[in-house]
Amino acid sequence: WVEMATLDLWGCSWGLPALLSPPDAEKTPAYWNKSARRRLELALASQPAAQRAKNIILFMGDGMGLSTMSAARIYKGQLAGGSGEESVLAMETFPHMALAKVSGAVLGGTLPLAPLETPLHPSCFQTYTIDRQVPDSAGTGTAYLCGVKANAKTLGLSGAAVYGKCHSTFGNEVDSVLHRARLAGKSVGIVTTTRVQHASPGAAYAHSASRGWYADANMPKEALRDGCKDIAYQLVHNTDINVILGGGRMYMSPRQTPDPEYPEDLDQNGTRRDGRDLIAEWLSAKQGARYVWDKKGLDAVEDDSVSHLMGLFEPKDMRYELNRNTSTDPSIVEMTEKAVRILRRNPNGFFLFVEDDHTPRAGGRIDHGHHSGRAKQALMEAVMLDRAVARAGELTSPADTLTVVTADHSHVFTFGGSTPRGNSIFGLAPKKAKDKRAYTSILYGNGPGYSIRDGARPAASLPAAEDKDYRQQAAVPLETETHSGEDVVVLAQGPMAQLFHGVQEQHYIAHAMAYAACLEPYATEPGCRAARRASQGTQCSPQPLLALLALCMAALIVRG
Repeated sequence: WVEMATLDLWGCSWGLPALLSPPDAEKTPAYWNKSARRRLELALASQPAAQRAKNIILFMGDGMGLSTMSAARIYKGQLAGGSGEESVLAMETFPHMALAKVSGAVLGGTLPLAPLETPLHPSCFQTYTIDRQVPDSAGTGTAYLCGVKANAKTLGLSGAAVYGKCHSTFGNEVDSVLHRARLAGKSVGIVTTTRVQHASPGAAYAHSASRGWYADANMPKEALRDGCKDIAYQLVHNTDINVILGGGRMYMSPRQTPDPEYPEDLDQNGTRRDGRDLIAEWLSAKQGARYVWDKKGLDAVEDDSVSHLMGLFEPKDMRYELNRNTSTDPSIVEMTEKAVRILRRNPNGFFLFVEDDHTPRAGGRIDHGHHSGRAKQALMEAVMLDRAVARAGELTSPADTLTVVTADHSHVFTFGGSTPRGNSIFGLAPKKAKDKRAYTSILYGNGPGYSIRDGARPAASLPAAEDKDYRQQAAVPLETETHSGEDVVVLAQGPMAQLFHGVQEQHYIAHAMAYAACLEPYATEPGCRAARRASQGTQCSPQPLLALLALCMAALIVRG
């Protein structure tokens, strides 16, 4: 009776309960016993991958805490016509897991990398920043990309830098894994559904005392006078990034420059006061570079025809997936595929950072959705990020590509209410609250969903609660919903994925990735010389091997 669905997204087959099992199968012990045995066999057969990673892909769901992942899993299953609970996200098929601390404290000294022979266990990562118990996306981005904890709202700087103080920038810069990968000869790329100058991708290339210094127009005169550069300027001039895909056109162009997509909307015009056209500067400095601003332009780019690609598809952040114009704006899946196809041409490998924000404010669109209290927008972004994970897995191999999926922080988002199996994730709880009014399963601890009408909480109702712009109710009134401080999950697949284990500080992620790919400061660690030789070997022409094969075949024919 037990039907199994096999997922082979990553070169490994994972036997999982089929979405459409016989109706009564789950009522039998055999269903659960066979499912558990299959998972046990997979766990026993799992072997740590001791070789080094040629490629690294870091997927970061901005605001994608565990409750968001669980709800997205159900939503994915319901979109496919199932009850939802038995669905499996592509990222959940990864064999290694850790937890990252978003709040807590370092208990003395550095965090050693676990020896390969040490038993590894699920891990958790802590996401607090030096100055905050509950973090923001800038401080966390500096941690998981640069390998050091920092202060909130600062990018690519150590904790010695002070938010908003330009002079504290100099001498406190820290380099990201992306930057180190480029120096090591790898191709590098950024894909985001926000502006490319946003805090999360910005931590990959910028050193800024304020995450809000998108363009020079966003900077105080004192900072400009002291010699600090805006984030858009640093995007073009700090690191040689091969692929840049996301939003943020307005910060790249001089003031009053009409936007190519919205030429009549003055609010979408360029904002730069220094008169620089950063897109033109970037194009002139790169041989084989292309710039596009819509899906048609992106689709027209031949993968083997460019060494550098910049695609900026909105003046600011890109649109939510549920609001996206599919004819003019690419999805995160399409952007990820284009990036991988271009970057993987480098025989030395690549590093790719992919972000989707789950909340409607400034962050990935998952993050943005939660900040606005619109759960359906946030969960659809999470589903799309998972589809991007699956597509990247089809385009790469776990034999040489380390893929990591994590979040920078979580949100005060939850779902409950004793809902029955198959209940719409956006539906109502089966029983009314103490005030005799209906409520949705999904709720927020705070945010714009707080509402009192005629002295009482308004009752939730269908179909209104299923609308993409419906705001779930919140316990505390705030203009925007806030981040939360619980640990976030890290999922990993590929070479050295076993390094992600236990409960870790969030900055450990950057160190584990650098170690896995033989990047500084781990470039001379054991195994790195052999990894470099193997990488160089991939540059050899296949012609000598073909010639040898032809000689062998000829010898066999003569003998015959």
